[in-house]
Amino acid sequence: MPETRPDPDALLAQLRSDEARALRGKLRIYFGASAGVGKTWAMLSAARREREAGRDVLIGVVETHGRSETAALLAGLDTLPLRELPYRGRTLAEFDLDAALARRPAVLLVDELAHTNAPGSRHAKRWQDVQELLAAGIEVWSALNVQHLESLNGTVGAITGVRVHETVPDTVLDEADEVVLVDVTPDELTARLAAGKVYLPQQAERAAQNFFRKGNLIALREIALRRTAEHVEDDVRGWRVEQSGPGGNGQGGAALQAWNTSGAILACVGPHEGAAQTVRTAARLAGQLNVRWHAAYVETPRLQRLDAAQRDRILAVLKLAEELGAATAVLTGADVAEQLSEQARRLNCATLVIGRAEPVRGWRRWWGASAVPLARALAQRAPALDILEVGRADSARRLSQATLVATQADDDDERAQSRWPGYAWAAATSIALTLLCTPLTGVLELSNIVMLFLLGVVGVAMRFGRGPSALAAMLNVAAFDYFFVAPRLSFAVSDVQYLLTFAVMLGVGLLVGQLTAGLRFAAGVSTSRERRARSLFELTRELSAALESTQVVALGAAAVQAHFGGHARVLVTDAADQLVPPADPPPGFDAQVADWAFRHGQPAGLATATLAAQPWHYVPLRAPMRVRGVLALCPARPRWLLIPEQAQQLDTLARQIAIALERVHYVEVAQRAVVEMESERLRNALLGAISHDVRTPLTALIALAESLQTLPPEEHGEAARAIVAQAHALHALVSNLLDMARLESGVAGGAVNLRRDWQSVEEVVGAAIRAARPALRGMTVQTAWDPELPLVEFDAVLIERVLVNLLENAAKYGAAPIEVGARAEPAALVLTVRDHGPGLPAALQGREQTLFDKFTRGEAESATPGVGLGLAICRAVVSAHGGEISAANARDGGAEFTVTLPRREPPEPAEAQL
Repeated sequence: MPETRPDPDALLAQLRSDEARALRGKLRIYFGASAGVGKTWAMLSAARREREAGRDVLIGVVETHGRSETAALLAGLDTLPLRELPYRGRTLAEFDLDAALARRPAVLLVDELAHTNAPGSRHAKRWQDVQELLAAGIEVWSALNVQHLESLNGTVGAITGVRVHETVPDTVLDEADEVVLVDVTPDELTARLAAGKVYLPQQAERAAQNFFRKGNLIALREIALRRTAEHVEDDVRGWRVEQSGPGGNGQGGAALQAWNTSGAILACVGPHEGAAQTVRTAARLAGQLNVRWHAAYVETPRLQRLDAAQRDRILAVLKLAEELGAATAVLTGADVAEQLSEQARRLNCATLVIGRAEPVRGWRRWWGASAVPLARALAQRAPALDILEVGRADSARRLSQATLVATQADDDDERAQSRWPGYAWAAATSIALTLLCTPLTGVLELSNIVMLFLLGVVGVAMRFGRGPSALAAMLNVAAFDYFFVAPRLSFAVSDVQYLLTFAVMLGVGLLVGQLTAGLRFAAGVSTSRERRARSLFELTRELSAALESTQVVALGAAAVQAHFGGHARVLVTDAADQLVPPADPPPGFDAQVADWAFRHGQPAGLATATLAAQPWHYVPLRAPMRVRGVLALCPARPRWLLIPEQAQQLDTLARQIAIALERVHYVEVAQRAVVEMESERLRNALLGAISHDVRTPLTALIALAESLQTLPPEEHGEAARAIVAQAHALHALVSNLLDMARLESGVAGGAVNLRRDWQSVEEVVGAAIRAARPALRGMTVQTAWDPELPLVEFDAVLIERVLVNLLENAAKYGAAPIEVGARAEPAALVLTVRDHGPGLPAALQGREQTLFDKFTRGEAESATPGVGLGLAICRAVVSAHGGEISAANARDGGAEFTVTLPRREPPEPAEAQL
């Protein structure tokens, strides 16, 4: 049998999934067909059993609806106090999310999952509170009725005639760890309603006449059973996948059959009222088939002229699709069928869900009888596509009140940009052409005048669009007939052939206006896409050169503000990984909301489900490793945040900023690591040098000092000379250390104080030979230079130290004789120190400059004393003078060091004395 190995990617994905599942709390939902089936009673009964078993059970919020037997189950259970919120002159009691997070019980009961929170709460819906509790690792129990599921909202409303506005996305139920079906028969539920166990008597009577009819209860029960069965089927499918394992084998070694899935689903969002039902049906179908699904809206030139209310409805439906788990997109083009079929091919979708077209009534039945229905056009363009038409439902999706208030400025701007100026310009253009062509009547043929009128139609179409161009075409035909066709100043036509001219002129004018308006629409779409691509490209290019987080913050805020307008802020973290609020917070900015978005890694504020009343939109800067900060935006057009393309653009910009911040962070980490490594290396080298070269003379000094007590007086002089020699050696080592520290700080900070003066090179060389005589130990030093060597301007003390160190180095590692040379070049003084020893080690060939590094010695292990700072001091001094120093092997043996100092012509003797 062939060996079956597990897929590493699948193993890694499974490990990540298991880790995320272990950190996340469990969700149990008590699911029922309607109110009164006993969901809360069953949940409280289970809570009492858990409490008796020793678990920490806490009541977050429970609605008893006046039922005494349900309220009795609360006895003995810990209850979390509700949070009071003022609203319109009264006080509302709401679930306290922060207190629950601080308490962190083992099991938390949060009833009424579809409840809408009071204004001022962190989240708009209670199910969003539950999501935050689960993310914190708290196990939550809740209750839900079937009519509150978003995808079933329209279906249940059509059955019962009652619309429920509090809904929960289907993904909440799908992702629940446990679904407990609480079910009773319709007859039993009706009896409970009559006995007052569901509602109070007055409410029960109205409910029995409307919602709680037997037919409704049977239908709702069937839907609840089917929905629960789908969840169980998902559990079975997930279990089979887990049992199959990454390699495809079950635990027993037998291969489990794969569950093949069909292609994805594409839902078409139209401008009509029933678009929300199309999205809900697509979500239900995707859930049943366990496939991914998408939603797309095609904006044509005609739909671009919709008013603000209709566009808000379309955006609300797209937002609903996102909540139900779809990937949304706004397409642009003149042909809806072409755009949808192309999108389906691009996304590999096998099924396309569309809404049923409105029936054509009245005169439009004859006018539009030749129009091809969308389903037929799609079938012609994509024969392999499965097309599903969804029935119409009396339901419409609206934006939340907070979003409508935030987009009020957009509506005002659009009202200000009225189309009436375009029509006025069309009329003015027709009048201007008439005045221009009237004097030319006897000069130009009428055909040429017609061309001028057509040119005016093209100009109006390019500037103002289709409607004004159509008006311009009709006005131009009327003006041409009235002012230029005989009999003039009359609409009567003497020659019937002019009727054909009028018809052609009108038709060509309308056609040209239509085509020009279409090109204008396409150009606008291309400009919008180019603008988004350019802003992303420019930000990426600028961020690639940023080396500090402050640069990334400034560039990111500027790019987002340039694209969306308004105000933008990029907030980063400090050393303690805490979000740093801006020093001068702009109006409306809330640091607490920004901190919540940072800690939870989720968007908040405007156009989100969390604190949607905020005027600012907060996006976490999520990098590959972790969240690096928050991007806060107060856009000039809040509606843009509801358009999928613009929302994706904002997410992409935020992603680029986060990646740049993470890159800069790790660059700083790498730099600190290099500095720490270099510091550690230097510290170890210094300790090694001191322990070897400083300890030796100290040990000798101690031994000589102790021997003075036992030596006879005639030998004290020899011991004293030895002590002096060791003290000089120790003094030289310490001096080198101190001089290197002073020179290193001076070269780095530009604070070396050179005492330049015109010096005689012969005198400085002679002084250096005398100072190095103890280290030379009688070795011969030969000098060679031009007798006419000029004066050179340098710091004599420091250059003498350079020569002394080079002589000492030659004495330690070379052999006699030592040669010191000097020559003057047009712009430089060249000093050389050469010995006749073995030369530089072979390991240093090609990298001789490393000899001048601190704590570097010619031989790593050598009995020759020294800490490796002499040559480093030489390079520091020469560099401070603006010169260079190098080392090489001489041609006939030995090592040669060359010092090159810049020089200029010496002054006249009188000037030198000054």
